[in-house]
Amino acid sequence: MYCSRITSSLKRIKTHVPLGRNYSSLPGLIGNDIKSLHSIISPPVAKIRNIGIMAHIDAGKTTTTERILYYSGYTRSLGDVDDGDTVTDFMAQERERGITIQSAAVTFDWKGYRVNLIDTPGHVDFTLEVERCLRVLDGAVAVFDASAGVEAQTLTVWRQADKHQIPRICFLNKMDKTGASFNYAVESIREKLKAKPLLLQLPIGEAKNFKGVVDVVRKEKLLWNSNSDDGKDFERKPLLEMSDPELLKETTEARNALIEQVADLDDEFADLVLGEFSENFDLVPAEKLQTAIHRVTLARMAVPVLCGSALKNKGVQPLLDAVTMYLPSPEERNYEFLQWYKDDLCALAFKVLHDKQRGPLVFMRIYSGMIKPQSAIHNINGNCTERISRLLLPFADQHVEIPSLTAGNIALTVGLKHTATGDTIVSSKSSALAAARRAGREGEKKHEQNSEAERLLLAGVEIPEPVFFCTIEPPSVAKQPDLDHALKCLQREDPSLKVKLDPDSGQTVLCGMGELHIEIIHDRIKREYGLETYLGPLQVAYRETILNPVRATDTLDRTLGDKRHLVTVELEVKPMETSSVTPVIEYAESVSEDILKGSREAIENGIHSACLQGPLLGSPVQDVAITLHSLIIHPGTSSTMISACVSRCIQKALKKADNQVLEPLMNLEVTVTRDYLSPVLADLAQRRGNIQEIQTRQDNRVVIGFVPLAEIMGYSTVLRTLTSGSATFALELSNYQAMNPQDQSTLLSRRSGLT
Repeated sequence: MYCSRITSSLKRIKTHVPLGRNYSSLPGLIGNDIKSLHSIISPPVAKIRNIGIMAHIDAGKTTTTERILYYSGYTRSLGDVDDGDTVTDFMAQERERGITIQSAAVTFDWKGYRVNLIDTPGHVDFTLEVERCLRVLDGAVAVFDASAGVEAQTLTVWRQADKHQIPRICFLNKMDKTGASFNYAVESIREKLKAKPLLLQLPIGEAKNFKGVVDVVRKEKLLWNSNSDDGKDFERKPLLEMSDPELLKETTEARNALIEQVADLDDEFADLVLGEFSENFDLVPAEKLQTAIHRVTLARMAVPVLCGSALKNKGVQPLLDAVTMYLPSPEERNYEFLQWYKDDLCALAFKVLHDKQRGPLVFMRIYSGMIKPQSAIHNINGNCTERISRLLLPFADQHVEIPSLTAGNIALTVGLKHTATGDTIVSSKSSALAAARRAGREGEKKHEQNSEAERLLLAGVEIPEPVFFCTIEPPSVAKQPDLDHALKCLQREDPSLKVKLDPDSGQTVLCGMGELHIEIIHDRIKREYGLETYLGPLQVAYRETILNPVRATDTLDRTLGDKRHLVTVELEVKPMETSSVTPVIEYAESVSEDILKGSREAIENGIHSACLQGPLLGSPVQDVAITLHSLIIHPGTSSTMISACVSRCIQKALKKADNQVLEPLMNLEVTVTRDYLSPVLADLAQRRGNIQEIQTRQDNRVVIGFVPLAEIMGYSTVLRTLTSGSATFALELSNYQAMNPQDQSTLLSRRSGLT
């Protein structure tokens, strides 16, 4: 009887849930643990955790994700990055290179909590991927390599998480690696990230002696069975005076230090400790301490630190417990823009994937309201209305169809044709206007401008400027439309990729964040769209500026048909002290308001288009201020003619001025062993490098400095050769800096084909 009831309820579940993967049971329903379909699909908000895994390259993010999925019962075997069979790295390029390129969202359940987990890339070329995932997370797990501590990219992602005010917990991975040091890693978190680490665990043994961890809060030791292949079997034992006197003493000291640390940061806990337990800290109940740690983590005053080894399957289950215990649920994070929406739908599309069968799949984080399939939604950024055909829950690259999804969840929608990354989705245009009105009213109370309220509605993602570009050619002219389609799809997925047409040669130009980025795009066009394209040589995105102020006048007099177009412009272009990518436009008092009223837009269009191509290299012009001194327009002159005249006048002025080329300067961090330090430094000196400092990281040296991007092309191969493959490096755009006259003249003669 009991058995037949189970089968009938399972059948009922199966009708709703077409599964992509052949689960022997529904995901999360292991054995006879059958939950109602409702709890699988929409768990209570307090039980949801939206978390991301972020770290430096090769700290073990993907391996940690893989273990988490295995222990929560969503995969039947342990995937491995080196074998190329992990769940979250499902693109062919990721499996070949053993790196994460796209963030993959995975949903799983752990002890009654629904966790939406996002594995992010560590390479600096894909910083934008990380940025747009942090946008929708409530908490994050920062993974560190215990032998290296805080590395270059760790700093970058940590700063990004600070910007989005995300509570974090730290996981010191690779505790089994030679040279792993718990204390060193904790110290580097304290010094370099300026964070306060709360030690919730201590390792039992380090490097090859690493056996397990001590739970400081509960004073228990967790030992993993050495015969177990998959690390599912581990035992929790209380620490006893008889069996582990040393360990117990160390743990008691660590726990007392932890209690003092938390009491310093949390007044409620301090009152409790001083009131009831001032004599003996050992009596402080674990639950009270855990609640206080949760509050401190949420306020971002400190970060809990755990340790383990994902590859050796140790310490992952306690990490999952810590995620559910210390990281916030969606209702504990307050987002300012939610108050304008009340209970209407507000969601952010944070990622677009192109699936061969289903078309574009859009990942959405729902902040308020509810999404159902077959419902119409309004995209504020694109100002268009679309219909969602199906709603899926992402179990890695397998998807489960669901009938509805409520606030706090991350969903995958099918059927949206125009939605791109960073778009805000609402239920209808009227609901967006109502929210804008509410925001406007609030703004008036606080004497803010309405534009501030508009900005609250659309919390998108800032897209960094690309630094590399190269031409891309289809195999034949007939394939050009296919290439355009492929590039359009890839741009929707990845906003940091820019595509433009070179007006002189008519070639398509790809602009990206780095060598690896452009190489991967080229590879994806070949694999996913079947186009064998040709890339031109990689070029650096230079900028130009001027050194002295110049005035110029220009008159444009044309007769088209029976209409005469006549414009006379006088303007001044001068260099600016502060850095500004777009030209700063000013109008002299002599220019009358009446003339400006009708032609301001045309003038500004002319100025912006003229500054896209400088006189030296045809690169964008920056750090200039333009003052319009006089403007005479014949009645009936079209706005296009005004733009053309202004544009021509600026080009004339820029040609008269002394021009200066600006080149991108990169922050470089090279980690190298002591033996190879001098050849690396000698090589950097040849590359016009400027070394800031050389730090010591255990046995390695870390060289930190600035290098012009043009000199660092193909550096990875050279560095490997110099150091026999032992060194690693990380690059990040710092700023644009003026080239010295000698380098500039070499560059110009090389560009004009004289050398």
